[in-house]
Amino acid sequence: MTDILFVEDEIDLAQIVSDCLIFKGYAVSHYTNGTDAYQHFINSRPDIIILDVMVPELDGFDLARKIREIDEQIPIIFVTARVQTADVLKGFGIGGSDYMKKPYSIEELIVRMEVQLKRLEKSSSTIYTIGAYQFDAIYSKLTFNGKEQKISYRESELLRMLVEHQTQIVKRADILSELWEYESFFTGRSLDVFISRLRSYLKSDPNIEIVNIRGVGYMLVIH
Repeated sequence: MTDILFVEDEIDLAQIVSDCLIFKGYAVSHYTNGTDAYQHFINSRPDIIILDVMVPELDGFDLARKIREIDEQIPIIFVTARVQTADVLKGFGIGGSDYMKKPYSIEELIVRMEVQLKRLEKSSSTIYTIGAYQFDAIYSKLTFNGKEQKISYRESELLRMLVEHQTQIVKRADILSELWEYESFFTGRSLDVFISRLRSYLKSDPNIEIVNIRGVGYMLVIH
């Protein structure tokens, strides 16, 4: 049974969501503040976290940061009324796996949860060689000459797609659908920013190139 850590201080909403998830067969541990939720995480290590940003004592962003210091693998889904693009990007930059805007439907939440859990299951093979780099997809880090570079969860997932389709064109539409299916504000221009970051991370090996196939997508090439 999937064990969910659910952090939400709106009691009525939390009760409805918890009851629905339990009815669907999930185990739910609900907390109304970040401090207690963090202690539960330390003691119980749940399978996935549903996390409101605006909770007392330790807000959702700070809680996620503390969790990521210990566990870089567990899926974290932010659910919040903070809908500014800067907040969403901050959530992903911290290491959030997904970001949902309130109000949300239980059905959509469950779909997003299952997507994250399936991605976790697929991650049994996590170490890739990219030229002179070692890429650990689970812990979202690149290693070059013994030096480690942390990258964000979404950067890691994008790099994994390119690596697993090396020398093949990965279509922009497929990337946006796979990694940002529900985030309509993520555009092709946003994707270009992520590609630029990956190029910067990999620049120490001149044999690595992420080629832009204009109007189609990207291709990872090792010369």
